[in-house]
Amino acid sequence: MKKLLLSALAVCAFTFSNAQEEKTEGTGGFAQGDMFISGSFGINSFKQDDFKSSEFSIAPSFNYFVSDNIAVGAKVGFASSKDAIISEFQGIDLGGDFAASYNTIEFGAMGRYYFTPANQFSLFGQLGLDYGISTITELDGMDIDEDNKFNSLNIGLGLGMNYFVSSNFSLEAGIGVLGYNTSKLDADGAEAANTFSFGANLTDITLGVNYKF
Repeated sequence: MKKLLLSALAVCAFTFSNAQEEKTEGTGGFAQGDMFISGSFGINSFKQDDFKSSEFSIAPSFNYFVSDNIAVGAKVGFASSKDAIISEFQGIDLGGDFAASYNTIEFGAMGRYYFTPANQFSLFGQLGLDYGISTITELDGMDIDEDNKFNSLNIGLGLGMNYFVSSNFSLEAGIGVLGYNTSKLDADGAEAANTFSFGANLTDITLGVNYKF
């Protein structure tokens, strides 16, 4: 699933790295037993001459602190894209450029370690596991059945930061540093495509808003 990208805001978020190191009353912080909901939402649109494409995505998540430093969570996401120009889909090389429309449902689980959870500002490391089911509804230039699906499994290791703007709301930014993806067309005889990535990509930053309760 395409992540919500907003690099300019992420740069602003990183300016909070000089924030106070100890928790101040009314500025929030995490502790064992805390729960928070988070998620991302995105709408992208592109137009050039007579060609138009659009994408919508949403991915809410629920998270729980099993200890002062460790949180676990689960998420479900949905994305819909219309007339996106693609040369590969979920790691599968299509052998050319095509205008595709497709829907993706994704389920995920994650674990995080917060280095200073009780503070207003904290860095964290995250290990995530996501499973996606994508259905192509239209693909120009290829005779493809609407029922053809791609199944994908992604394992990722990343780094992030969290900053409380109030006692209940916080902003976060994250970036992946290590990832493994395997994808396969849901059809007899199809072979899996495996990809491995290493290194931070500053153009691929996830942003989110958390609500602690």
